[in-house]
Amino acid sequence: MSHPTPPPNDGELFDRLAGVRAAVEAQLARRIVGQKTVIEQMLVALFAGGHCLFIGVPGLAKTLLVSSLAEALGLQSGRVQFTPDLMPADITGTDVLEEDRSTGRREMRFIPGPIFTHLLLADEVNRTPPRTQAALLQAMQEGRVTAGGRTFTLERPFAVFATQNPIEQEGTYPLPEAQLDRFMFAVDVGYPSEAEELEIVERTVVGVLPEIKAVLGRDELLAMQGMVRRMPMDDGASRYAVRLARATRPGADAPQVTGKYVLWGAGPRASQFLALGARVRAALAGHDTATQEDVRAVAYAVLQHRMVLNFSADAEGIRARDVVSRLLDQVRER
Repeated sequence: MSHPTPPPNDGELFDRLAGVRAAVEAQLARRIVGQKTVIEQMLVALFAGGHCLFIGVPGLAKTLLVSSLAEALGLQSGRVQFTPDLMPADITGTDVLEEDRSTGRREMRFIPGPIFTHLLLADEVNRTPPRTQAALLQAMQEGRVTAGGRTFTLERPFAVFATQNPIEQEGTYPLPEAQLDRFMFAVDVGYPSEAEELEIVERTVVGVLPEIKAVLGRDELLAMQGMVRRMPMDDGASRYAVRLARATRPGADAPQVTGKYVLWGAGPRASQFLALGARVRAALAGHDTATQEDVRAVAYAVLQHRMVLNFSADAEGIRARDVVSRLLDQVRER
């Protein structure tokens, strides 16, 4: 009589995780040139079970990166091109009236929208009105969708990877702060180097995308997502994560840069994501304990979209990233 294979324990999952990361990166490198930091942060967000906002000009392979990641992990992926006329039902799905030809009976049937997938690419997410933006909120926070008076649970893993063009503001709608806060990371996608751009040109002339093989299954990914949340974290690193998030909030004890340039700071979710992101980054690197250095490594991606800057910052050309940089220099672990 055969016996079912027992699920892997945390030690086995941890030992396999660094190898999985290397295998995924190798598969992505078949299509994506450079962008190592972006890929690292995307993998941290995915294994943490979080959502990710990619900010960059068109043509930087953001869309290709997300679809390629889904293939490397053997996951379903969907894509929605956000436009000003996009309606909530275009994302969540809609009810249609169907008639049974044999009986003549009519009944409503729900047709799931593109949100019913594992990795949803929300392309140019800031090009649709707030009403449609709100259709994503419940799914991003609760993993559920309410449509036609019924609530549907999305199959895990579920992650929204959204893109946003930072330079073209005509016909766009600023993302609500509540929605921005649901994104674990906001990742800046920069231009490639000259050597990387030359390689991109030489590769794309062929016009055929290399095949990507799946290196991980859905069940094992879910198990790894659970394992990284149970990883230990240095006590000092936990305190540092909290102090860093609190330093973004104006007040009597705030650093000078915060009082001068910040109107509203990051909420408690930032502390949670700093600690979780640090754990995942450490695990992906094969380290069994997250440290202060891991917190610092994810600080830009966690904090920069959670601060509202004031008029002084705008007048002096100070960006949220600049504020985070100064805080990393000033805030120290006690």
